[in-house]
Amino acid sequence: MKKFINSTETLLDESLSGFAKAHADIIQLNNQPHFIKRNSPTSPGKVAIISGGGSGHEPLHNGFVGIGMLDAACPGQIFTSPTPDQMLAAAQAVENGGGVLFIVKNYAGDVMNFEIAAEMLDCPNESLLVSDDVSFPKTHSTGRRGVAGTLILEKIVGAAAEQGADLAACKILGDRVNLVTASIGVALSSCTVPALGKPTFEIGDQEIEMGVGIHGERGRERIALSTATEIVDYLTNMIDDDLNPQQGQSALLHVNGFGATPLMELHLIYELASRHWEQRGVNICRSLVGNYTTSLDMAGCSITLSLLDDEMLRLWDAPVHTAALRWGC
Repeated sequence: MKKFINSTETLLDESLSGFAKAHADIIQLNNQPHFIKRNSPTSPGKVAIISGGGSGHEPLHNGFVGIGMLDAACPGQIFTSPTPDQMLAAAQAVENGGGVLFIVKNYAGDVMNFEIAAEMLDCPNESLLVSDDVSFPKTHSTGRRGVAGTLILEKIVGAAAEQGADLAACKILGDRVNLVTASIGVALSSCTVPALGKPTFEIGDQEIEMGVGIHGERGRERIALSTATEIVDYLTNMIDDDLNPQQGQSALLHVNGFGATPLMELHLIYELASRHWEQRGVNICRSLVGNYTTSLDMAGCSITLSLLDDEMLRLWDAPVHTAALRWGC
């Protein structure tokens, strides 16, 4: 294992400290317990949007704290859920009379700890569960995982809250976006968790893992390495089977890198995926390409398609100013 690291025990603290210093104009770091909150003030009665999860997925979630997106984010240890006391402290720090909406990726630890925090919180609150990973069937016993589509929910719901939508409206909107958002990933390599010191799974030079999660999990199927076109056809067909996008439908296409895939390759994937849907009459009217929901140093990517109505499109375009996303401000 070759990494820029002093020790596994201090890695998160030192990284969070550096992140806070690098973006001191946007966010501030609270220690003991850890959470990141926005610097800019909010209007009285604004719904506080809070998310979080294990570290190792940067810029998710810390990089999305700021105007038009999250009010706070709670980083756990690498691939480990944050604790209820982090979520509770973050909520108490940023709640401004409008209640709290927790955006939670569907992983058992995240769901459990956010539920505990919600029960302890002495203000109106709701939870929005993200479940966009179509590599799992809808009937899976624990439900589908929340992966790269989380960013899209955080952006659209965050914009609605910034514009004054109330807690019930933000919850309804988020559930609606989740239902029309589908993601699936492919890995060329595993990732190396520093505390483990070796890849989480072994994969051959001529193999790829289809349907991987973002915590170094194995995928739904291991197949032989093939052309980029064949890989994209596999991923886009899985999304088509789930979303069934119609001719004339407007959509956002997000190609997300897992941490070790060059932008040259990610833009190639975008070209092939956009061509797939454009040939079927889908209007790819918005795009996002880059490393946004990573898995440490995994080589690979995911494709996310979100079907947009006029309200969602307007909220996606609304101003945002965070460390990782910024436009219109």
